[in-house]
Amino acid sequence: MNAAEYLALESLRDGRPVRIRALKPADRDAMLAAVGRTGDSSLYRRFFSPKHGFTEREIAYYMEVDFVGHVALAAELDEGGAPVIAGGGRYIVGEPGCAEMAFVVDDPHQGLGIGKLLMRHLALIAKASGIDTLSAEVLADNAPMLAVFKTSGLPLRLARDGGITLVHMDCRHAADTAGDDDPSSKPGAH
Repeated sequence: MNAAEYLALESLRDGRPVRIRALKPADRDAMLAAVGRTGDSSLYRRFFSPKHGFTEREIAYYMEVDFVGHVALAAELDEGGAPVIAGGGRYIVGEPGCAEMAFVVDDPHQGLGIGKLLMRHLALIAKASGIDTLSAEVLADNAPMLAVFKTSGLPLRLARDGGITLVHMDCRHAADTAGDDDPSSKPGAH
């Protein structure tokens, strides 16, 4: 699997089509627009601190992805005849066989299943890349994100560390399944 060319066609909970695809350098403006549609509370849940903008160095870090040690996907849908990036997910390999993942979905598109789709496709890429474990740190009160992990269909371990929930998922079991409560379509062309 060539993660840099990844593309899967899915359906959102409301039935609209969405493309889960590899993030490209040309997506810079669309990703910044998505961040602009993301409220302070959502950004806090993603970065664990107030975040009101990004430095050029941070933007470069998030956009310049090698698709080996740093894999990033975008969720893109059409609105008003134009493509819109509604969210993104990524993993970064920290040690052999293990990677940390993170997601963000802009506020207007939350609750449509985008986080779950991004997580599922990152798990498929990770498995194909020989990664056994995907981990994440989630604020303990971020129930929607914890639900994404709990309903993924993948074996997971949860541990509390103060106000943080540590999530470890075994992606060796990742398959073209939608998880235990999501009848949406299977991944499309990869």
